[in-house]
Amino acid sequence: MKRKEEKTLVMKTLEANGVEYEARFYDEEETDGQKVAILTGLDPDTVFKTLVTVGSDMNHYVFVVPVNYTLNLKKAAAFVKVKSVEMIKQKDLLPLTGYIHGGCSPLCMKKKFVTVINDTALLFEKIACSGGKRGCQIIISPQKLAYLACAEFADLI
Repeated sequence: MKRKEEKTLVMKTLEANGVEYEARFYDEEETDGQKVAILTGLDPDTVFKTLVTVGSDMNHYVFVVPVNYTLNLKKAAAFVKVKSVEMIKQKDLLPLTGYIHGGCSPLCMKKKFVTVINDTALLFEKIACSGGKRGCQIIISPQKLAYLACAEFADLI
C-alpha cells in the first residue's frame, strides 16, 4: 500500500547521497516488527529493527537485526569488544538518538555510534529498516545501508 508522505530526514539523506530506496508506509501505531513486515508485504527475514544498547564501557552501540530474531547480547558485546551490552531504557532513546520507539533508524541519529548489522542482511539484495519515523520503512541495499551508517556486518543472533 503506497501513500504520499512527507519525506523524513533519512529519505532526504538517501536522496542527497544518490542512494536508491523505496519507502513503504503503514499504520504508525503498529510497532511489532513481524506485523510491520506483513503490513508492508515484506518477508520478515528482510525487515530489520534498530536496537540501541549501552556497553559496560558506558558507550552506546547500535545493532540492526531481523525483526523475527532477538539480539544475542553476548555476541554483540564480543563483537564490539566490551564485557557486556544491555538495551537502553526506552525513555533514553529519544534524547540519545532523536528517534522514538518504533521509528528508530540506523541512519541520521543525533550522534554517530558504532553500528553493526546482522550478517543475514547480506543474503538479500534489499532489506527494510525504519525510515526515521513510525509508520515508515525504507527498502535499501544492505551494502548501501552499511556504507551510510558506517556499519559492519556480524553474526548477532
